[in-house]
Amino acid sequence: MDNFAAILVLCGAFIFVLSLKPVNQLMRSLPPGSCRVAWKFLSCLIAMFFVGYLIYAYLFYGKINHWGDMVVPAIFFFGAVFVLTVCTLSAKTATGILRICHLEHENITDPLMNIYNRRHLDRCLVEEASKAKRYGIDLSVMMIDVDHFKRVNDTYGHSVGDQVLQSLAQLIKGNIRDFDLVFRFGGEEIVVLLPYTNANGALILANRLRNWVSERRLIELEDDKKDITISIGVSCYCHKHEKVTDMLERADEALYQAKNNGRNRVEVSQAPSATA
Repeated sequence: MDNFAAILVLCGAFIFVLSLKPVNQLMRSLPPGSCRVAWKFLSCLIAMFFVGYLIYAYLFYGKINHWGDMVVPAIFFFGAVFVLTVCTLSAKTATGILRICHLEHENITDPLMNIYNRRHLDRCLVEEASKAKRYGIDLSVMMIDVDHFKRVNDTYGHSVGDQVLQSLAQLIKGNIRDFDLVFRFGGEEIVVLLPYTNANGALILANRLRNWVSERRLIELEDDKKDITISIGVSCYCHKHEKVTDMLERADEALYQAKNNGRNRVEVSQAPSATA
């Protein structure tokens, strides 16, 4: 009976050691913060229980004479099994959630430019338009296009064109607010959705982005004789007179006008109420 009790306690201690593996796996997947600290604290508790089990086995070995004395070793054993089960399930659940988040990120992100894709734009347009209409807040959009992008591809190759798009996307992301949203609309066109922004504010930001691009080289080319520039169309949502898709179409028309007026410029589409 003593041997059986000792085996239960020692097996429980061994199970505690096994439970540290899923706990460490879970901690590696977590970013620094209070949650990771909490799991570190749990791993310390598991280590303390492991030592406690060994001390119990040492102190009470040879002192168990009745089956009733087996209750504590049995509780120790099944308690260790419970901890291992909870830690393993937690690690597997966290892994599954991370996988789902990764798939969701891939589903809404353009792989080349590392910004949101057209599918996510359609969803965000509806959500932001609903908020703008409900709370009476401003909503604007910028449609951005690289000037003479086909010439870049034809002259330097598509790999260089891809670098231009990547650099442009990162420049835009680095110079807007955290809650502004950047999307690849198609080809080299980029859409920036600007909540809480009226047409004047969007115009100021658009000109700032245009100047930044024209004054900086997006990529270094040995025989580059002309800096890369962008044209931008801007429009503001007027929920009383149009659908949110109309705002996007007006931004596209303003971009087309900027192209026709010489490129490297910003054009603003007037809201339907103003033109009326």
